[in-house]
Amino acid sequence: MRLSALDFAVLAAYFLLSAALGLRFARRAGKSAGEFFTAGRSLPWWLAGTSMVATTFAADTPLAVTGLVAEHGIAGNWVWWSMVMGSVLTVFLYARLWRRAEVTTDVEFAELRYSGRPAAFLRAFRALYLALPINLIVMGWVNLAMVKVLELTLGVRPFAAMLLLLALTVVYSSASGLWGVVVTDALQFTVAMLGCIALAYFAVDAVGGLEQLSARLPKRYGSAEAALSFFPTSGAWMPLTALLAYLAVQWWATWYPGAEPGGGGYVAQRILSSRSERDGVLATLWFTLAHYAVRPWPWILTALASVLLYPELQDKSSGYIRAAVELLPSGLKGLFLAAFAAAYMSTLSTQLNWGASYLVNDVYARFVRQKAEPKELVRISRLLTAALFLLSAGSTWLLERLGSIEGAWRLLIALGAGTGAVYLLRWYWWRINAWSEVSAMAASLVSFVALTLLGLNPADPLESAQLMLATAGLTTVAWVVVTLLTRPADEETLLSFYRRVRPPGPGWRKVAERAGLPPEGGLSRAILGWAAGVVCVYGALFGVGKLLLGPRLEGAGYLAASAVAFAVVAKSLATRR
Repeated sequence: MRLSALDFAVLAAYFLLSAALGLRFARRAGKSAGEFFTAGRSLPWWLAGTSMVATTFAADTPLAVTGLVAEHGIAGNWVWWSMVMGSVLTVFLYARLWRRAEVTTDVEFAELRYSGRPAAFLRAFRALYLALPINLIVMGWVNLAMVKVLELTLGVRPFAAMLLLLALTVVYSSASGLWGVVVTDALQFTVAMLGCIALAYFAVDAVGGLEQLSARLPKRYGSAEAALSFFPTSGAWMPLTALLAYLAVQWWATWYPGAEPGGGGYVAQRILSSRSERDGVLATLWFTLAHYAVRPWPWILTALASVLLYPELQDKSSGYIRAAVELLPSGLKGLFLAAFAAAYMSTLSTQLNWGASYLVNDVYARFVRQKAEPKELVRISRLLTAALFLLSAGSTWLLERLGSIEGAWRLLIALGAGTGAVYLLRWYWWRINAWSEVSAMAASLVSFVALTLLGLNPADPLESAQLMLATAGLTTVAWVVVTLLTRPADEETLLSFYRRVRPPGPGWRKVAERAGLPPEGGLSRAILGWAAGVVCVYGALFGVGKLLLGPRLEGAGYLAASAVAFAVVAKSLATRR
């Protein structure tokens, strides 16, 4: 890719503005660990929600979507579209509870909800597990994707360029804390979307426009349905039974980073950093709408066009980059590179801050230096952010030499498959304890490994669905049995948790009676809001797609259904102020 003076000017403007915005909040972040990791709980909903979307928009995301669409048509996106129900569930049933908890990290929840040594062990274990292996694998994967982008576009020494971007990210992340991260996220999301929309326009134009795109795709895929259907067709790569398993079970049963049942990770961090319960709910709602209904279509259009433009490519995902190299004019090439830099930096800045929050709040301040002064915690936070930067560079080098992270991801999935139910119900049933979570993780790993050894292949869609169903069932039985055989959290902890969080529903009735408080209501209204929210998101997702690719009358129908559902959502939220 040859860059003009205008392209370099666009890139320079982006980097200077990112650095200036990030460093502007350095003094504020230096006041305390609370400011550094939760922005003083003062984020408005639109900024917290945009930061969530920006974090999930990594350098590898458009490439992954391009690969799915090139191989399986638009329906290939059900690998992640199936998670809509879980995200909307967080909006209506969990965002308020997270904000009321007022913890600094989601793993601190363990000692708020449970008691004794099991709670302390669970908090320490999950903090180290999430901050190190999980976090480093995520950062290594994102780094490798950025290396691929730089190699295909600029032909420079990709690792050197990637390390330069990572170093810039760690400077403002370690200096300015979460406020600097979320403000730069807003800029980076805007730049990333503009770059992707520009590429989609030129890619579609290169094949003759939207009408020609729709007309020419059936020849490549074998039929119009295989290319453009929103659902897998008969005999497709994902059998109907597998799709139903994803829609009925996966979204609540499986834990993995960025899609935690009931919220967690950086989603919980943004909710906890919001200035009110309402801001936390609206932030999560905006994130869900933008993540599923707004953001994907520029990627999908470019992916479909790349299938027609570059049918000979062996690496289908690289068609996205090739389209940018060959089709974008001067100036927009710089915007495209800035978009990928923005996507990369927004994800890495969050991973660095989020990972350091576990090491500082849940390990150092809890188990090493309980009486540490605020300034000391800030200093340690900045040092550990820099340390994670170095470790991520090392993990990238290691993963690159291994050639694949499939084995590592399978281990992570093994630890998370089937554990979702306990993460959802711990908020709504007083009887769950720390051993419930520990046994769920252990049973999930053992079940996954045993079933894999017995012959179920995680790479096959149907066998993967069978593996997920079996693991979820065995894990659920295991943790429920352990829960009933072990002691609950002590009464003082349960009463304290209930008074602070006030979870609704019958699962806390006994504790509410002991606390002398009426049971919290609103659960049925929240469930109605969840159902309407699912219709709203899927309606908007399919409606935008049909308006672009036709039939447009059908798209108008989807959008009308989405609008009606959104009215129900708005009414549900208004009655819960």
